[in-house]
Amino acid sequence: MKKIILIFPLCFVLFSLTGCVKGTQACTPKTAQSEQAAILAYATANGISVSAHPSGLYYQVINPGSGAIPFPTSRVFVTYTGKLTSSGAIFDSQTNSALTGWVLNTLIPGWQIGLPLLQKGGTIKLIVPSELAYGCVGAGPIPANAILYFEITLVDVL
Repeated sequence: MKKIILIFPLCFVLFSLTGCVKGTQACTPKTAQSEQAAILAYATANGISVSAHPSGLYYQVINPGSGAIPFPTSRVFVTYTGKLTSSGAIFDSQTNSALTGWVLNTLIPGWQIGLPLLQKGGTIKLIVPSELAYGCVGAGPIPANAILYFEITLVDVL
């Protein structure tokens, strides 16, 4: 009887885990290099004069600003608009910087690389390859392997 009592929970756990494995899909990330042509086509089509960062991030500094530069542990207060390059659809925006105040090293890698190119008060356009954004998993309205476009103003740095 004791063996049956021990076997039942073990079987339950094994069946539960196999049910989870069935529903998972393989995640195949794209590299920034493989998305370069699409990024440059987007920049050209939208009149953005981009510079390339070694990471694969493309950016255009509109206004460099004239204050503090954010470090990885800085709190950044920003206004921004984020779009999908595939459709131009806005997936997120914020016009009230007081609702941000995020620690830079908790944000997507594209922002962690791009925002330190500015000083307080600066504005930048970023074209972020999927590997520096949400990769092959996506997030909410952002599909897997999505190249993202952001217009960001660094309102304050603490």
